[in-house]
Amino acid sequence: MTDNTNGLEKRAFPILEEEEIAEFDDLAACNVFEDGSTLFAAGETDFKFYVVVEGSVEIVEDSSGERRRVALHEPGEFTGDIDMLSGKAALITAVARGRTRVYELDQDHLQDFVAERPVLGEKILQAFMARRELLLDSDFQGVRVIGPGRSSTTLKIREFLAKNQVPFTWVDPERDEDVGSLIRTFGIVEHDMPVVIHEHRRVFRNPTISTLAGALGIRRAPEPIVYDLIVIGAGPAGLAGAVYGASEGLETLLLEGLGPGGQAGTSSKIENYLGFPTGLSGAELAERAILQAQKFGARLSAPSRVTGLRCPENDSSGDTTIAVLLEEGEEAIGRSVLIATGATYRKLPAKGRERFEGQGVYYAATHIESTLCSDMSVAIVGGGNSAGQAAMYLSQTAKKVYVILRSNDLRKGMSSYLADRIEACENIEVRLGVEIDRMEGNEVLESITLVPSNAERDAASENEPAGERIELAAVFTFIGAEPCTEWLPECVERDERGFVLTGIEAGESRWWEHQRPPFFLETSTPGIFAVGDVRSGSVKRVASAVGEGSMAVKFVHEHLAEIEQREESTP
Repeated sequence: MTDNTNGLEKRAFPILEEEEIAEFDDLAACNVFEDGSTLFAAGETDFKFYVVVEGSVEIVEDSSGERRRVALHEPGEFTGDIDMLSGKAALITAVARGRTRVYELDQDHLQDFVAERPVLGEKILQAFMARRELLLDSDFQGVRVIGPGRSSTTLKIREFLAKNQVPFTWVDPERDEDVGSLIRTFGIVEHDMPVVIHEHRRVFRNPTISTLAGALGIRRAPEPIVYDLIVIGAGPAGLAGAVYGASEGLETLLLEGLGPGGQAGTSSKIENYLGFPTGLSGAELAERAILQAQKFGARLSAPSRVTGLRCPENDSSGDTTIAVLLEEGEEAIGRSVLIATGATYRKLPAKGRERFEGQGVYYAATHIESTLCSDMSVAIVGGGNSAGQAAMYLSQTAKKVYVILRSNDLRKGMSSYLADRIEACENIEVRLGVEIDRMEGNEVLESITLVPSNAERDAASENEPAGERIELAAVFTFIGAEPCTEWLPECVERDERGFVLTGIEAGESRWWEHQRPPFFLETSTPGIFAVGDVRSGSVKRVASAVGEGSMAVKFVHEHLAEIEQREESTP
């Protein structure tokens, strides 16, 4: 066992000192479980946190039909991992071994404990994160997904589970020799796939994302209260807004359509983010930020797709609340709203592209996608940092990586350090001044045809050169973005490209009727703010998105103070 693993296990399973255990006296209940009693079972939501005083608690997995020990907590140790703060269903089962006495806390009180007692709270959080890391590195099966690798539905389910930090094992019936026994055990036929199995008991055949979210305890509906701040979108900007809002005492709700991370969550490695000299993945950044937000009491509801806003009425009622409308027919009501829905990658106009969406055409380069094209040739389309990061990541497993740019300059939109690495990598070939004209294949993508880019062809002779056919398994597209603003009402003004106007520009809108000018990140409607990639004029970088998200909370406080002043002055 390496020193790194030893260090991780020490963080994962610390033994509390007597004075630390005593800190639970005034907040936690004391309970006794007899030998063999179940403290909580896999699949349960709102399960409790336990500190072992006497006896022991065995943590077991039952995904294969046979119970297997994951850990044994003895006196001074405690149960739980990051799902304790998220409200998701338990992945494992806890059983008392011998007569066991424990302190117990429900999830709400644990959240209060972690926030109010920073020293011991940090030890608990460090243990939770380390346990999840050990779990993912082990042979823990968790949720099992059975489905063909080139199925777009299988890919969507895998992406959903990964974004929401749900440990899972993917079984490809076209590659895995042991899949036969699973298929026979559960009576699975081809049209059932993809199939999701949870704890060897619950079987979901070709499930929707909504069904899985409910069954696994991932989605929590907004509560029927008036929130101080509703954040829409859990990319870096939205996550920063949720962390700062909740940490400063605002009743904060974070809504996300699929899972945390946004476009940054698809980055395999972000190396120019301040404070991380060795880099970190977008998924790691999102996971840490979500845990941080929930530590301070922010509520996350995902997947919760927002379909509209109902702006405050300018009438004598004095109602300044904003309604956020959800696809499920629910409403979340807030006194302020932070729009952080970001942007989506544009799609290539290549002939045949629609046929291969999710079956060779992808818009993210994470471990999930890389497993589908190991030892094969792939193409990256785009010249920004996201494209460069994807190229370097995929070069580790792909046979060959083509970087395709319409322009003739790799360094035009890419950081120098990435361009240097790409040019030095033996299995990366940069193709400048070309674009993909068409994509071909039977059931999955098999080849692309390159032609000179439009600019090059305009300058060429009348006899255009024939296209060049390249056999490959996947095309990863990073060619700019379009704002996710189609759901917004007219009262939130946008520019000619659809990005949300803020600050001085928003104040020029016919919708702005307030006496003061808009705050820097405020839209054309008071109390509605926009940050990150969705905002007109923003810098499309993770660091700037985080900065805007945190800065917006200052203006939220000022808006809420205005509301309170008006309410106090109203007879």
